[in-house]
Amino acid sequence: MELHLVPLHWVYLAFIVLILGVLIRRRDTTLVCVVGIFALGLIATDSLSGSVSGIFNSFIYATQELIGTIFIISIIVAMSRILIRTGINEMMVAPLTRFLRTPALAFWGIGLIMMVTSWFFWPSPGVALIGAVLLPVAVRVGLPALGAAMAMNLFGHGIALSGDYIIQGAPKLTADAAGLPVASVMEASVPLVIVMGVVTTVAAFWMMRSDMRKGKWRDGLVEGRTAAAAADEARIALPHRWKQALAVVIPLLFIVDVVGMFALDLQGGDATALVGGTAIFILLLVTMLAHRNKGLEQTTEYLIEGFQFGFKVFGPVIPIAAFFYLGDSAFTALFGANALPEGSQGIVNDLGVALANHVPLNQAVASVTLTVTGAITGLDGSGFSGISLAGSVARLFATAIGSGAATLTALGQVAAIWVGGGTLIPWALIPAAAICGVSPFELARRNLKPVLIGLAVTTITAMFLV
Repeated sequence: MELHLVPLHWVYLAFIVLILGVLIRRRDTTLVCVVGIFALGLIATDSLSGSVSGIFNSFIYATQELIGTIFIISIIVAMSRILIRTGINEMMVAPLTRFLRTPALAFWGIGLIMMVTSWFFWPSPGVALIGAVLLPVAVRVGLPALGAAMAMNLFGHGIALSGDYIIQGAPKLTADAAGLPVASVMEASVPLVIVMGVVTTVAAFWMMRSDMRKGKWRDGLVEGRTAAAAADEARIALPHRWKQALAVVIPLLFIVDVVGMFALDLQGGDATALVGGTAIFILLLVTMLAHRNKGLEQTTEYLIEGFQFGFKVFGPVIPIAAFFYLGDSAFTALFGANALPEGSQGIVNDLGVALANHVPLNQAVASVTLTVTGAITGLDGSGFSGISLAGSVARLFATAIGSGAATLTALGQVAAIWVGGGTLIPWALIPAAAICGVSPFELARRNLKPVLIGLAVTTITAMFLV
């Protein structure tokens, strides 16, 4: 029996197109998403009170789905604050600085250190953790400050965040929207993240060295102190031997976490919980050692700082995630299944089936569309706010072509994070630019060509994997 689309499907599709249009114009999507939720609720319940209540309930639903991700990022940020202020972060990376003896070694060394750090601490805290220590070393051996910013940015906000294999915030969002297990999206993203990372960083390094040889390089330095200098003012005294011991213990604890993930086969929320619990333990230990009799109060202060950061980052994400969750199981949970036609598998699945029946699609069209969709959703500079849309569109196209759901979802995620997560949008580049004292606009300009080349090659790769 052929499934007939009802007004609910068309309204949902219309709001997807509208949200894309708003993103292209670099405007905020919260209002559009709320109106979309209200419209869907009004059609489903035929009740003004039910549709208005549905807005709030959809926010609650989205928050419940995302709360683990919000908490882990908040806790990691809270922990990073105390590590920076005590100088433990310097001790942790100090042994690695001896290897940064040439501009090339400094670029790749800073990048790889940033990538590993960002897997565990997330990129923005990671920049603060290592930037203040590694930047002076890089400049001393001849790597320009802008080159160091590029390395931290591309490896941290690009490679590490687009895969997000430890904290698993990005794959959680896209997998939920696509109706897939987090593990399948992470597995599918591995070849795409590798291709994107290698192509982009090699292109960026080659262009930097070429411009430096030709005298075309502009360092984009800005006046004033860097964020690293500002951080120095808030230092907390801690005995040197304690810092040395903690600088060894903290990485070891996270290494034990990674080993535990493989040994115990922990994935998704279980893996996140292990990292989060370890971070809380480290936060408590270091805070009590650093602040002593004021440690009880300071622990709360650091947690407040962390949660302020977490909810500031995810504030724009919740409304758009609430809308796109309605494309799947959230709709029946909030409004019931009566508004959907008999045999419906959810709004997005229904649209995918209809698309397959009426529009000729193939792997190439689907891959290009997901890259463009992901890139557009990143234009707001968040990287996270629109990846639910990428997951939703991936599910729709995968249903239409009959394969490649995980690969298309991962492709949309990679494109969205690389564009909006902090490599091309100037206002998202501020952490790396500030710590290095360079212009975020100049950093975005330097990243533009390498990232676009990387996206093109990664899209072609995805065509063969779908």
